Amino acid sequence: MRHSIAITMGDPSGIGAEIAVKALGDPKVYEQCQPIVIGDRLPMEEAIGFTHSKLKLRIIHKPEEALGQYGVIDLIDLGYMKAGSWEYKKVCKTSGAAAFRYIILGIQLALERKVDAVVTGPINKEAINLAGHHYSGHTEIFADFTGTKNYGMLLCSKQLKVIHVTTHVSMREACDIIHNGQERIAEVITLADEVMRLLNIEKPRIAVAGLNAHSSENGLFGNEEEMAIVPAIVRCKQKGICVEGPVPPDTVFVKAIAGQYDVVVAMYHDQGHIPLKLNGFQLDTKTNQYTAMSGVNATVGLPIIRTSVDHGTAFGKAGEGRANEESLIEALEMAAVMAKKRFPINQH
Repeated sequence: MRHSIAITMGDPSGIGAEIAVKALGDPKVYEQCQPIVIGDRLPMEEAIGFTHSKLKLRIIHKPEEALGQYGVIDLIDLGYMKAGSWEYKKVCKTSGAAAFRYIILGIQLALERKVDAVVTGPINKEAINLAGHHYSGHTEIFADFTGTKNYGMLLCSKQLKVIHVTTHVSMREACDIIHNGQERIAEVITLADEVMRLLNIEKPRIAVAGLNAHSSENGLFGNEEEMAIVPAIVRCKQKGICVEGPVPPDTVFVKAIAGQYDVVVAMYHDQGHIPLKLNGFQLDTKTNQYTAMSGVNATVGLPIIRTSVDHGTAFGKAGEGRANEESLIEALEMAAVMAKKRFPINQH
């Protein structure tokens, strides 16, 4: 028996439907899980058409009706998008409203254990907000609708895993949070330990990045390390967590990629995102297309499992059949691993 995983289609004006179709064209996905798309029939049919896929859509109303057979996409059709109600490549209020509805249904089904995990397709933050839902991203939506206060964003490529203390805030605000953030840093170190164990790493080796250049070099370049980061590390060591730091941010990711650490705790959004994408993305400058888009985004600390692609809606190529499904396949693989660990099949 395979674990069931809901795939939210993402913004209909972007590449979400296309990468769902392409990912579900890989038979290995069906060996690992039973995928169920939550979205709309018309965008999915269009994606099947312009990708020249041989897959068939099968409309279902609840997860229990899914067959999980390769060659057939089980789709919970919300019937929200009508012909002519969206346009590829453009920010659209209707698309934002639809994308939000897919997410909320996915969360609901996971909380009810009708599905074992949710994998999210890309959304457009502006479209979501135009539709009246004032969130800065998936992470905040999942935290709000599951009532979760202590959570974190984990990014994974094949060689690197990074979890963030702060994410979608300004640099000024991120620095302020870290300065007074001993509690938050300790929470994220603990989350890092928990999620690595969920990914079958029995004794995770965690590195905590410094905030300042050279991790402040004993106070020469700031005091956040002394005030908040070091005390948080000490607290977590006392709980038995294998954690080191603060490691200078210009070397910590090199050490992690070399295998010295299993995961890095980054202090702010770009400190973690830049090395992750350098490690997982490849761009062909002749065609201006990504030849590799390896990477998974996961929200940790939730009562449910949520992973996601590590890229946006890619409006520039939406509706053209050029989107890369690699990140979605990896997100499904990771969700399946986590579901197997959290929900042993004999308890399903």
